[in-house]
Amino acid sequence: YSCQCHGDRTVRDVPQEYGKCVDKKPVTCDYGDIFKAYAQAKAIQKKECNNCLQRRSTELLLALKERHCGLDIRVEILWEQSFPLDISHRLTYIDERLSVYNQLKAEHDALLSEKAAKDSKPIKITLPDGKVVDGESWKTTPYQVACGISQGLADNTVISKVNNAVWDLDRPLEEDCSLVFLKFDDEEAQAVYWHSSAHIMGEAMERVYGGCLCYGPPIENGFYYDMFLENEGVSSNDFPCLENLCKKIIKEKQSFERLEVKKETLLEMFKYNKFKCRILNEKVTTPTTTVYRCGPLIDLCRGPHVRHTGKIKALKIHKNSSTYWEGKADMESLQRIYGISFPDPKMLKEWEKFQEEAKNRDHRKLGREQDLFFFHDLSPGSCFFLPKGAYIYNTLIEFIRSEYRKRGFQEVVSPNIYNSKLWQTSGHWQHYSENMFSFEVEKEIFALKPMNCPGHCLMFDHRPRSWRELPLRLADFGVLHRNELSGALTGLTRVRRFQQDDAHIFCSMDQIESEIKGCLDFLRTVYDVFGFTFKLNLSTRPEKFLGEPEVWDQAEKQLENSLNDFGEKWVLNPGDGAFYGPKIDIQIKDAIGRYHQCATIQLDFQLPIRFNLTFVSHDGDDKKRPVIIHRAILGSVERMIAILTENYGGKWYGLGRGLSHDDATVAVPTSALIPVQQEFHKGGLMTDVDLDPGCTLNKKIRNAQLAQYNFILGETCGHFDVLMTQPASHLMHCRESRICGD
Repeated sequence: YSCQCHGDRTVRDVPQEYGKCVDKKPVTCDYGDIFKAYAQAKAIQKKECNNCLQRRSTELLLALKERHCGLDIRVEILWEQSFPLDISHRLTYIDERLSVYNQLKAEHDALLSEKAAKDSKPIKITLPDGKVVDGESWKTTPYQVACGISQGLADNTVISKVNNAVWDLDRPLEEDCSLVFLKFDDEEAQAVYWHSSAHIMGEAMERVYGGCLCYGPPIENGFYYDMFLENEGVSSNDFPCLENLCKKIIKEKQSFERLEVKKETLLEMFKYNKFKCRILNEKVTTPTTTVYRCGPLIDLCRGPHVRHTGKIKALKIHKNSSTYWEGKADMESLQRIYGISFPDPKMLKEWEKFQEEAKNRDHRKLGREQDLFFFHDLSPGSCFFLPKGAYIYNTLIEFIRSEYRKRGFQEVVSPNIYNSKLWQTSGHWQHYSENMFSFEVEKEIFALKPMNCPGHCLMFDHRPRSWRELPLRLADFGVLHRNELSGALTGLTRVRRFQQDDAHIFCSMDQIESEIKGCLDFLRTVYDVFGFTFKLNLSTRPEKFLGEPEVWDQAEKQLENSLNDFGEKWVLNPGDGAFYGPKIDIQIKDAIGRYHQCATIQLDFQLPIRFNLTFVSHDGDDKKRPVIIHRAILGSVERMIAILTENYGGKWYGLGRGLSHDDATVAVPTSALIPVQQEFHKGGLMTDVDLDPGCTLNKKIRNAQLAQYNFILGETCGHFDVLMTQPASHLMHCRESRICGD
């Protein structure tokens, strides 16, 4: 090391790091033998008890301080962050796995070469602009085509799409095809980019922890990887170590290689990992499936991936949590690590700023601070709304209810519990029973309702219906329950108990267009009040649909006409409709640019058939089948409250005085003005009185400001007056040195 106060010494061929000596002056240390011994101790950590490990670590650190001028103990942390301990050389299954893979890869490459030599033929590759490029089957790759256009295009392309399916850039084309190049700004390309990043992080996790990797998918904003660690956990202190190893992997530009392998061979390859074997036995229904390799990591994966790890330009590990295998609380506990990555470091910095803003707006944080709601372990996934939160909840429902009255909806109240026979008729039992709370009553199986539509079908069917009654618009705020996995529960955005502004419109085919126009107008009215802009997508008939094509065509045409007349931009999303009917997808945009899907407008041709719903038409046909329109504006009231909380950052005055939970506070030192509060209550305003004798008037005003009250009222100069209004930008000072609204 070189120390300003203790002379110069040098040791060759060992890593260097910076720290401080006992006199707090800069020192450059060559760790040498001490850290080699320390690393060996860490490497055998699993074979030692805690006492042994603690004793060994203490001895090493004492030796370290003695040898290196009493170097600060922080050097231990600096070492691990800069030079992560790679235990992959001790994991015998990595070598065994690679050995099997290399043999299979050699066989695959030989077969591909043979196929290219024997079966290759000229093919036509159609680009998005209509230009046709010549190629050879089993030889030409999308990357080669991109290079032929421009090297810039090839470098900036994340993934390709061949005949509308994502395709590895280095995977040979097999036949005449259409070819599209996707950059990072495309959603599918982002998913591929983050999936590849997950594999990089998975490789680092395996090399550091040595556990069993489980699932590592891309998610809406980034990726995660789950790992099973027998008796260990993951700490945020590990993140720098993992990130540095990820950077090393990225620098190596490890290629992503795709290989299709027989299921029984993969069971042998992954015999060390019971979770991969479960996936193979329970999820893979074909004789073969694919694996991808990058560096020493080989993992079950459908792909595709970026060309090599060097394509990831900025990566950050930012969160960890515990979860359960497939989210089931009775299964093994797993460690989950989250990451994010971008093709430009500037994008990562922007993301970090966004995350800080989102953290400040988190509805769970604001809900606690403003005393709106809380959750309890004795009723997981079910929110306890406190008085202020309940005021918001009920006000939102009353707002929608008032619109119902204007728009011809009839509110109904339906049961919470139904016999399972109802769900068998609707089809939900066959596909959704695992997500329902069910129980036995007198040898019959009953369940709490997860949705209202089957119950509304019973309401429609309880007596003969005439065309004169249509459209019949039934609205329901009934309580719904869904048995979400405990690991998926997230504040108000993912709950087990919730309410929806749920409505079902029973109408004839020729009424669809007018009813959809009404739904769209309803949607715009509500979202204008909230200040939301929104995107519209029309999702049409999928490949696997039920019903007659001409019925679908007629319905889709009416949806198109409704959207065109609505006057807002919309996008066609072909083939993305539900199997039982086309739909309009609506996404709202919040104050920090995030999109949320809350509203739904969905046609349903199948439930009327399943429940044999009919009405008497104007020409006397008593077997006429209605169409059901499922529609909601808020969606889950709980989730909408979460979105509104974060959209306004807890400053509820932005929502409007009629919908805010705290219209006014009376900040007075005595209870003399409680009658004033009562008058406000009679006028429908939510009002609180601050009776804390230990607070000055200024302190009460400040407390009310922080609590985001719309008006702050009090007694000044012997008169009751407005002391303050929100927001603060609207405040002014009066001659009597009090603050009042403009």
